[in-house]
Amino acid sequence: MQLTFYGAAGEVTGSCLKVDHPDGAFIVDCGLFQGGRQADRKNREALEFDLRDIQFALLTHAHLDHSGLVPRLVALGYRGPIYATAATVDLLGVMLMDSAFIQEKESEWALRNARSRKTQRYRELAPLYTVEQARASLGRLRAIEYDVWFSPAPGVRCRFRNAGHILGSAIIEIEFVGSGRRMVVSGDLGQPLRPVLQDPVRVTRADIVCVESTYGDRAHRSVGDTYTELADVLNTTLARDTGNVIIPAFAVGRTQEMLFVLADLVRSGRVSRLDVAVDSPMATAATELTVRHRELWDDETRELYDWVQANGERFRLRFVQDVEESIALNAVRGGRVIISASGMCDAGRIKHHLRHNLARTECAIVIVGFQAAGTLGRRLVDGARQVTLFGERVPVRARVHTIGGLSAHADRPALLDWLRGFTPPPTRTFVVHGEVLAAAGLASAVEGELGWSGVEVAVARHPYQLR
Repeated sequence: MQLTFYGAAGEVTGSCLKVDHPDGAFIVDCGLFQGGRQADRKNREALEFDLRDIQFALLTHAHLDHSGLVPRLVALGYRGPIYATAATVDLLGVMLMDSAFIQEKESEWALRNARSRKTQRYRELAPLYTVEQARASLGRLRAIEYDVWFSPAPGVRCRFRNAGHILGSAIIEIEFVGSGRRMVVSGDLGQPLRPVLQDPVRVTRADIVCVESTYGDRAHRSVGDTYTELADVLNTTLARDTGNVIIPAFAVGRTQEMLFVLADLVRSGRVSRLDVAVDSPMATAATELTVRHRELWDDETRELYDWVQANGERFRLRFVQDVEESIALNAVRGGRVIISASGMCDAGRIKHHLRHNLARTECAIVIVGFQAAGTLGRRLVDGARQVTLFGERVPVRARVHTIGGLSAHADRPALLDWLRGFTPPPTRTFVVHGEVLAAAGLASAVEGELGWSGVEVAVARHPYQLR
């Protein structure tokens, strides 16, 4: 058997694992590379293996760094099934279409700019895939419920387990029937005791484990400290109605969790009232799907949802749909919380809100998710004094707060606790989906604290032979 990591090795985007086994081959995840000048080149070169060899594909969840190249996979000729949880299939119906729309619009802008410069790089500026190609790829999706074993091809059976990261996220158990060998791919694991979703399932048996390491070298702040810091930012910024709080947030997962946290601060009296606008059509659709899948919520979320329904005067929530409403938000000078995508500030409506609020000392920017190297969000976190938005330089005068305790990714203590569930330990463990220091930090902790052997940080495109 052979494993090859075509992405998310030494970085956190582009997840794609190819597994060659005696009865065939398959892939786990098919994600976009995001952030940095090389992302577009990586995306165009990502699926360089022979697609005729691939019997099926498995997706851990709907975030684009795990699913965003599915339309390109199908456009390049893949005709097999793509298995995911039912909630993930629902989300992809929204997310892949939105991603394709953005691809087309950004390509149009780049081509116009290239023509004005008389540049000949037109092939490189074409979209990775179109809306029609994204729509066609949805026909390859097959929904599977949690905790049900299924056989996607001869010699292989699989099971999705709840990963507690976003709606529909899954840990995948894969068993090779002939040998009885079992592999577990963690996908992105959620932090236990976080709002909205149930905690990640503990898996107990595996010969091979692939574990994420986004925050493999650190521990998150406590929930109590996180709530205190966020409440202070909200109360300080909104007290005089002269400034806004801008929150870049991933449309799926992070936006819904932020709504829970903000509502909980109001319910508990730590913030008197809030006026919140969610400015992302995809986040709106994802929130509707989250409400539809209430069976995946934890008990506290169900209680808070009922409270929000009965207390609209204290927690005013508006979902912004059309462009005119979005533009009107930029005229609001204070008193508003604006949640918008993309979560790393590199595309979408958030860039307009940053353009109108970053230069104002009265405003606050609250970073609540991981910011990959090379993204605008990462530059803000790193203390940039000015940034470029729509071709113009914008000074950073607003206060930038990074509130890491709200992460949807498990931190090092949580990752180690999840790994302790494997008894006996796996013979091979691959640490993936983490920048170099984070991945190395987790690998060292697994060896030192858990006493495991056979632990290594995955190297991109290196064929690992497993006997």
